[in-house]
Amino acid sequence: MAGSGEFRPESERVTRQLRDDILDGVRKPGSKLVERELAAQMGVSRVPVRDARRVLVAEGLVTPRPRTWAVVREFVSDIADLNEVRGALEALTFRLAAQRRHRAGLDRLRSNLQEELKAACAGDGVRARRAAADFHETVTSMAANELLSELESTFRSRMRWLLGQHDDLMAIAREHEALYAAIADRNVALVDELVAKHLENSRHAMVAHHQ
Repeated sequence: MAGSGEFRPESERVTRQLRDDILDGVRKPGSKLVERELAAQMGVSRVPVRDARRVLVAEGLVTPRPRTWAVVREFVSDIADLNEVRGALEALTFRLAAQRRHRAGLDRLRSNLQEELKAACAGDGVRARRAAADFHETVTSMAANELLSELESTFRSRMRWLLGQHDDLMAIAREHEALYAAIADRNVALVDELVAKHLENSRHAMVAHHQ
């Protein structure tokens, strides 16, 4: 319809909404996702819900159950594995971003950072964590490595979940602010140091978050 913006299939809208609900903590780990109930809640037929379920299973966010339902995945047992993958990928990603940074990428990264700082100041956890995840995805884009971007897209949803496992919004935002400055200065040695500290602090924050 005119003025309604770009058309998006119902399945895409349902997938996006369910993904956001899971990553933002609206739908808790272990929660049931029943096809019939979701269709009624979202005002759609069961077909787009079924399509969304397939996508979210592939992304590793939900675990399928027989027939027409699934459950939101319990990630706690996967944290160690996710952290190992994150550590290996981010060390390389941030280093390449610092070496290859460009004005457009820096502008986008600064925008992500400003959104995160603003949300953190307001105590808006959902917005701050989304902006923090956007910051990391922009860094991946700035690294300008096609294979690295492909790997990141495979783990994107699970990494977004992992990046949200902290409570000190401002501390994470300030670490991102320091990383932004180091990337802008092309200070690769400092970026390596800050990434190592960022990963270690994130691990400690996750432990505290799940206690």
